[in-house]
Amino acid sequence: MPKVSKQSATQIQEFGPVTDRREEMDGYTVEFVSFAADADLDGPLQALPDGACQCPHWGYVIAGRMRFVFGDQEEVYEAGDAFYQPPGHRPYVDAGTEVLQFSPTDKLASTEQAIADWMSRGQGGTP
Repeated sequence: MPKVSKQSATQIQEFGPVTDRREEMDGYTVEFVSFAADADLDGPLQALPDGACQCPHWGYVIAGRMRFVFGDQEEVYEAGDAFYQPPGHRPYVDAGTEVLQFSPTDKLASTEQAIADWMSRGQGGTP
């Protein structure tokens, strides 16, 4: 069985104050994400239907606090909470938050491509 840790992840990306360490495992991407500053994707998510992330995520909040808004609902997750977010959410993350997240690789790639396209058009900086 494959495994990955924050230290062994082979793909490391820096997006300003956000560090993403990841590995693909049998169709899912496992991410260890750290936020050194508050973050939201309201601008970049405008490139997606309803201005929301269309990729489902399962995860665990290692440290800090994050909030997901979807439709007329809001969910807050703090250190120690496991979560599932269906497509159609908008994430807001506090500085100091660390998350372990699992996402279908194909859906995550589509979301990230839309965000990258939005940013390359000069419509934003880092999330």
